[in-house]
Amino acid sequence: METKPEWLTVLPPTAVADEGENYRRLKGLFKEVGLHTVCEEAHCPNVAECWGGGTATLMLMGDVCSRACRFCMVTPGKPEGNTPDPLEPENVALTLSKMGLSYVVLTSVDRDDLPDGGAGHFARTIRATKEMNPGIMVEVLIPDFQNDLDSLRTVVEARPDVIAHNIETTLFLSGRVRDPRAGYWQSLSVLRSIKKLDEAMFTKSSIMLGLGEREEEVRLAMMHLRDAGVDFLTVGQYLRPSARHLPVQEYVSPKTFARYKEIGEREFGFKYVASGPLVRSSYRAGELFIGSLLKGRHND
Repeated sequence: METKPEWLTVLPPTAVADEGENYRRLKGLFKEVGLHTVCEEAHCPNVAECWGGGTATLMLMGDVCSRACRFCMVTPGKPEGNTPDPLEPENVALTLSKMGLSYVVLTSVDRDDLPDGGAGHFARTIRATKEMNPGIMVEVLIPDFQNDLDSLRTVVEARPDVIAHNIETTLFLSGRVRDPRAGYWQSLSVLRSIKKLDEAMFTKSSIMLGLGEREEEVRLAMMHLRDAGVDFLTVGQYLRPSARHLPVQEYVSPKTFARYKEIGEREFGFKYVASGPLVRSSYRAGELFIGSLLKGRHND
């Protein structure tokens, strides 16, 4: 399954003049201030499109994850130091003020070594970003914080515009795909708890295809996500980062992805489903829709 079909062909970030110029500018800026982006760490195929079009995903608290999911490119291990960089929230906010972005996604490695899992650091970064960039919309893609309600409350009360947490795969594959400390039901509980803390908060999740799931399993995951009140869903193709990661079982066709978008929106009632081979949990097309929805809410 390692020979990729033509629909997964992506131009390098510097291939298109405008996007390449912006890509180089932002890459230099992130390096200058020592910030990590999941766009680069996870080898995202959409980095040029997103960076060239006004969105980016920043990874907080370093680039070493305390968990070792079998699909993820981010380096697993013991994070250096006992606490995250205390200047990072302000550095993120200052960097974003230089970028002119309209939408930013803040995510992080898992930090099971921290008492709150890093929730306080997320909250400080959200607040600093909003204070320094009043017009920016902030989505956070959070870890499960070991399903600690106080940690979730800390993030919710910082008032991001969207809170995302990914179930990653279907119920029957979760144990093989994710770190043992993660879990399908735990992730659903996290998403449900966010809505209980603030029923008006937009929530989002993501599923990878191509790991051996069946359509009925994907439908079941959609049903569970909607039962947890999730508003937005992204569905994308799993791509094997290296030989030590799980192999791809299937390259799902664009036609099948289009059908999942229709199923998600028409049958299950998600406000928006971004579904395609190159879609990732942070994806510009979806963020444009979410952004327009948020603007409409703010204008009401």
